[in-house]
Amino acid sequence: MAAKVFIDGEVGTTGLQIRARLETRDDITLISLSEENRKSRLARIGAFAEADVAILCLPDAAVHEIAPDLAHQPCRVIDASTAHRVHPDWEYGFAELDAGARDRIAAAKYVSNPGCYSTGAIALLKPMVAAGVIASDHPVTINAISGYSGGGKSMIAEFETGAISGGFVYGTGQKHKHLPEIVAHAGLTRKPIFVPQVGQFAQGMIVQVPLHLPPGGPAAAMEALAAHYAGQRFVRVVAREELGDRIDPQRMNDTNVMELSVDGDPETGATVLIAVLDNLGKGASGAAVQNLNILLGLDEGTGL
Repeated sequence: MAAKVFIDGEVGTTGLQIRARLETRDDITLISLSEENRKSRLARIGAFAEADVAILCLPDAAVHEIAPDLAHQPCRVIDASTAHRVHPDWEYGFAELDAGARDRIAAAKYVSNPGCYSTGAIALLKPMVAAGVIASDHPVTINAISGYSGGGKSMIAEFETGAISGGFVYGTGQKHKHLPEIVAHAGLTRKPIFVPQVGQFAQGMIVQVPLHLPPGGPAAAMEALAAHYAGQRFVRVVAREELGDRIDPQRMNDTNVMELSVDGDPETGATVLIAVLDNLGKGASGAAVQNLNILLGLDEGTGL
């Protein structure tokens, strides 16, 4: 029997991407509300009651508003917002986080989908801390650039109408909403400096973490990544040369694959960790579908 899935907020950027990945599948039945009922609390509660899994593609405030109603529903929930990414009752939905992550997701009633920048940063930093390449209180800087689609409909419109004519840096006050989950799930005890940037391209992402390590640092970092992600399907550790002389943030677009690599100077230990992913794939909607498949006991690559 096909699983019933309700996407609350299916007309937003993330919701539309998730729907596109699910609507042609014969193992999924999508529950949709009419346009006039999409904001009706009663209609949404009825959809939650009917669904096996609900996927929330809503602003944080809207998630907090509906959360009390969800507590009384039998459906399992994937939240694509930032509302529950460090909440103890919600499982963090990064299946490659550690050896037990998939089992915890599979058993969870509530799963919080990771953020796009966070996916790259945690994927790079978690193995470094776990392997002792860096200490949990190591002073870390994260530099990242994302396509403008990560900003949602309003930002997409700004770029596509020409209201914005180039990329920009933002969040330099160090209050970015992804910082709490990066600290919590990378195993850090010291908040990193995070400098995000939006590029003049729609889709794609690069996350970089520069580190001052002892001589031989790049090799040690590469070894830690390779060991942590051995056998993983959607997180690949690749030689830096595979990315080319100029790393294209769009190289993983339209996939659920994230590529990790390491560069730097082995003589000085200056090291750069690099993650390339689709901010709408493994960084958002692709990860949500991967988590949905895990919750339903399906091959996690179905539809990806």
